[in-house]
Amino acid sequence: MSHAPRTRTVVGCTLLVIALGAGVTACGSDGHPLSAEPYDAADQIAFTGPVGDGKKTDPDKPLEVTAEDDDGRITDVTAQDATGRHVAGELSADGSRWHSTSPLAANAHYTVRVSTEDEDGAPGRRVVTFDTGKPRTKKRLDVTFGPKAGKYGVGQPVTAELSMPVKDRAQRAVVERALKVESTPAVQGAWHWVDDKELHYRPKEYWPTRATVQVRSNLEGIKISDRLWGGRAKPLRLTTGDRVIAVTDASSHSMTVYRNGEAINTIPVTTGKAGFETRNGVKVVLGKEYFVRMRGTSIGIAEGSSESYDLPVYYATRVTWSGEYVHAAPWSVGSQGYANVSHGCTGMSTADAEWFFDTVREGDLVKVVNSYGNTMEPFGNGFGDWNLAWKKWRGGSALVAGDPEGPGPEEAARLRPTAV
Repeated sequence: MSHAPRTRTVVGCTLLVIALGAGVTACGSDGHPLSAEPYDAADQIAFTGPVGDGKKTDPDKPLEVTAEDDDGRITDVTAQDATGRHVAGELSADGSRWHSTSPLAANAHYTVRVSTEDEDGAPGRRVVTFDTGKPRTKKRLDVTFGPKAGKYGVGQPVTAELSMPVKDRAQRAVVERALKVESTPAVQGAWHWVDDKELHYRPKEYWPTRATVQVRSNLEGIKISDRLWGGRAKPLRLTTGDRVIAVTDASSHSMTVYRNGEAINTIPVTTGKAGFETRNGVKVVLGKEYFVRMRGTSIGIAEGSSESYDLPVYYATRVTWSGEYVHAAPWSVGSQGYANVSHGCTGMSTADAEWFFDTVREGDLVKVVNSYGNTMEPFGNGFGDWNLAWKKWRGGSALVAGDPEGPGPEEAARLRPTAV
């Protein structure tokens, strides 16, 4: 080895400190291994691949660091690219080998810091840099986050649209691990694969009020499969407002609107009549339209039938893509609070509909109880995400690995001491 053991001078230095008092510097910084500058561990470790020789590394291959000296061992390794992404890895119990457990990114510049110690406990260090080359394929998986940046209600899920389908569970895990959602205040949340090209993210409970939600992707340049690499994604920033929840009781024909747990208004309403029952469950406000022309043909009612209608509707708050709204229904004021006479929407007076329209925002929650209708679909007709129990929601994550009651990705990362 190219360095000398240093611990043997500790006692001698201690005696000098006692004898000389102010002459504590007589031993210098080499008097104790913990105060010594780390030695250059270049002759003590080895890297796989052309690391540090100016050549570009194949991003398909894992990064590996081994201890070459039988009298020394690796104590820590960190590998990070220029964008701040860390490479996860595992260090063997005897410190003889560290290897990456997450893929390297293509076309990236990495800095690897390796810490070692010799048989006497003296610290060593080696820092190397290397660049990865281009992927072998031009197929790229891009990600588009939604909704658009802005302020939303506490029920708004985050969405991720993929540019091509990902079916394999292991490949889904690579994608999902790279999609980051951070909120302030922090919450427990998870991604759920809606289908091969779409994921939704929601917390266990609703988002906190006045929260900030940051969404980003670390997928660019990451290998997903032999023919697919991660592409770009524009980051997203959302904020939340008050916790506004409108609860409609179809049996009592009333809606109570709560803000931050306090009832602020109770409104007489009418909901869907027999054969057109309003969906039960939690829905998320999708948008607001001052004027909508509603036709029975849009929900499958034949033109000219006894149920046919064609009406101008104002102050319409949409809760499903199939056409369920909370809206002004001046033609049914006599039934509001007493009977259900609509074709599935929640109707109220024009004044009440205007108040509701002005009070809620996209992402707020509308919950219907005691209707004879089916429960709101979790996906495909708006955001019914909150109608899935948390256990089932987490079961839709590729990182939960079939154990929705086990630790989630965030908890698992904290429990894995060898991850970098």
